[in-house]
Amino acid sequence: MKKAALIGLGLALIIAFLWRSCTQESRSEQTHLTGFTMGTIVYNVKYLGGTNDLKNEIDLVLNELNQSLSTYIPDSEISQLNAEGQLNFESDYFYPVLRISNEVFLKTDQTFDPSIGPLVQAWGFGPDKKIPEMSQASVDSLMLIVGFENVVFDEHSVSIPVNFQLDFGAIAKGYAVDLVAELLEEKNIHNYMVEIGGEVRCKGMNEKEKTWTLGIEDPTVDRNERKLYAVARLKDRSLATSGNYRNYYEKDGRIYAHIIDPRTGYNATHALLSVSVFAADCISADAYATAFMVLGIERSLAIVENNSDLDAIFIYQNEEGDLVNLISEGIKPFVEIKSF
Repeated sequence: MKKAALIGLGLALIIAFLWRSCTQESRSEQTHLTGFTMGTIVYNVKYLGGTNDLKNEIDLVLNELNQSLSTYIPDSEISQLNAEGQLNFESDYFYPVLRISNEVFLKTDQTFDPSIGPLVQAWGFGPDKKIPEMSQASVDSLMLIVGFENVVFDEHSVSIPVNFQLDFGAIAKGYAVDLVAELLEEKNIHNYMVEIGGEVRCKGMNEKEKTWTLGIEDPTVDRNERKLYAVARLKDRSLATSGNYRNYYEKDGRIYAHIIDPRTGYNATHALLSVSVFAADCISADAYATAFMVLGIERSLAIVENNSDLDAIFIYQNEEGDLVNLISEGIKPFVEIKSF
């Protein structure tokens, strides 16, 4: 009996050793896939284990999403909606983005608004980049065709008022990140990093069995430069950053940034330069980051403090013109500031 027990123990140790060796070997093998989506936006997908031939499936999901939500594709679902004012959903992608948009719209004082496209275009941030001549009258007229509260939808269809135009460009990258992450989960891959155009979702560990580390850019450098302001360790969370520092123009001595307040029709004006939002899913992080750039620090921080799923890093200039930050408590232990 004692001999049998010893043999059983020995076999158990051998099995445990072999399992650990195989696990470590599979964890050390990292696959890195890259490509383009939404035109020229680069994606990077890194994961451990699983198969290394997922690129075609990833591209298929991203192409299907574009066919649903890209305003640049004439026969996409959103193009049909904007042209006809009504849409019966053809894919599974449209309803979820409407639902999340409405949720964030209501929770952020209506500052996240996918119907704001006509204002963004009018202020010179559309495809043609034409610097406008705007007046109060022109803003007032455009405000008549802006307001997500006027969008009516359910799980099967959506309708919009005459002359309304929806555009989910502000959260399309975050949504795409989530869809790729869900594909990996379906393949039983639980250690990964998905990044599309700077929006990221991470789970588990990297090939060195450490938490994924991500950089947050310094918003004060020239738009053609890149410099790290902070790094964040991310596990089982998503990160999206929004800011005024890449997309702006100067006219008559004034800076006009692309962040438009849908409540007023004018550019948001405050000291906030960028905000990085941490959430469970990337579409929510993306949406809140956009809204927070309109709301400013005080109101945005209140929303974060009342939502256990959210954290944020606010980078802004104080009255002396110095670059400073405000970091919510939940993410502080995982953030390292590189410069001030």
